Amino acid sequence: MTQSPPDDPPFWKRKTLAEMTASEWESVCDGCGRCCLNKLEDEDTAEIYYTDVGCRLLDFRSCRCRDYANRTAEVEDCVQLTPANIGEINWLPPSCGYRLLTEGRDLYWWHPLVSHDPGTVHAAGISVRGKVSARETELEVDDLEDHIVEWPKEVPATEPGPKRKRAR
Repeated sequence: MTQSPPDDPPFWKRKTLAEMTASEWESVCDGCGRCCLNKLEDEDTAEIYYTDVGCRLLDFRSCRCRDYANRTAEVEDCVQLTPANIGEINWLPPSCGYRLLTEGRDLYWWHPLVSHDPGTVHAAGISVRGKVSARETELEVDDLEDHIVEWPKEVPATEPGPKRKRAR
C-alpha cells in the first residue's frame, strides 16, 4: 500500500465514499453502536425515534457487532451500508461518519480516524456503552415505545479543552 505524502489530506477528505477501498470504508465506522439500536418510525411523518434497546448481536461493551460477517443473515432487518444506499438511509445518527461524509461534513474530533484512538468514541460519550437497557430479544415489540431516548441524536459541540490544574 502506498502512503500519501505527509501534507496530503487524509483519505476521507480526498475520496468519495464510493472511491474508498474496503478497509477505508470500514474505518469510517466509529464503533459507536448507535446504528445498532432499535428504532421506530412514525408512519405519518417518517420521523425516526431511537430506543435504548440493542440489536441481538450488539456487544454492549465493545459497541460492535458480535457476528459482523454474518449479521445480515442473522438479523433479518440488518441493513448493510454501501456507497449506493448510504444517501437513502434516514436513520443514521447525526454523529455517524458515513452520514457526515455523505453530507460533505468532516469527522468529529473523537472519531478514531481523527483521534487515532478507538477509545475516544467511548470517552466522548458517543458510544452506546453503558446506555443500552436491553437486547431486542428481551422485549416485546410493543414495549419499544417505552424505551425511546433522545441521546442518540446528540453530539458533543466541541473538543474538550486541555485539563487544567486547580489553583490553590
